[in-house]
Amino acid sequence: MRLVIALGGNALLERGQRPDAAAQRANTARAVRALAPLGERHELVVTHGNGPQVGLLALESAANPDLTSPYPFDVLGAQTQGMIGYWLLQSLQNALPGRQVAALINQTLVSAADPAFANPTKFVGPVYEQDVASGLASRNGWTFAPDGDRWRRVVPSPEPHRVVETRLIRELLAFGAVVVCAGGGGVPVVRNEAGELEGVDAVIDKDLAAAKLAEALDADALLLLTDVHAVMRGYGGPSPQPIARATPASLRRETFAPGSMGPKAEAVCRFVEVTGGFGAIGSLTDVTDILDGKAGTVVTPGGDYGGIGDLRPPGG
Repeated sequence: MRLVIALGGNALLERGQRPDAAAQRANTARAVRALAPLGERHELVVTHGNGPQVGLLALESAANPDLTSPYPFDVLGAQTQGMIGYWLLQSLQNALPGRQVAALINQTLVSAADPAFANPTKFVGPVYEQDVASGLASRNGWTFAPDGDRWRRVVPSPEPHRVVETRLIRELLAFGAVVVCAGGGGVPVVRNEAGELEGVDAVIDKDLAAAKLAEALDADALLLLTDVHAVMRGYGGPSPQPIARATPASLRRETFAPGSMGPKAEAVCRFVEVTGGFGAIGSLTDVTDILDGKAGTVVTPGGDYGGIGDLRPPGG
């Protein structure tokens, strides 16, 4: 099978954990240990979030007195692709000896007229108490939004249209490589008036980008892996309930937070609607059980799923 797996930023850096390199390397190695059995049997494309990491780099850039202005988010996104891609590349090579692994820096095409540029919603960086967030907003001109009981910076998140390097990824898969790509949704770029690619100051939602990439690659399954075991109906309320099976239509009738679970639900719905394939949201630690239909939230055209045998073979 051809699987596109999106690792959430919190799967690589746990909530409240200090963003030290050693901790992130250890988390990456643990994530890869969960994915390695799939890589032994299936074609594997791994994407990853970068919210905590790109937020940290943005703070460092804003505080650097040697810079006339902070680095824009397209540059910071490329930096995180290199950093996290390196950790994933090395861990996958160690876990899958003899298997070729490639980690790419990708660009993702967006529209310069996307209304998201005027309405930032994508969480980046750490969470803050409200008074600290207010001070940062005043000093740096940043926008903050509630994230649970604290506050977190938000930036524009335009709609992904295409991963520019899709053809190259296809070639690598045909060669038999495991591919790490589209980290953080990819570096956001537009085509300028001369028809050339040009970076823009934004962060693309990695789940929506993963869905677009999975569709373009004719993937059999899209797995969005994070630090929760399933999508919860009534999350944050007195009696939340996990959603085990859903169709795109039934999942869209639910209400989810726009900056966190909302894009994940939308991503799997889009992929399943367009391809008729299998989409799922769940915990990284449950990845094998998710494919077997024993864990996570599974989304299919008819809402039914009996296990990996129900998936069509590549090209089927």
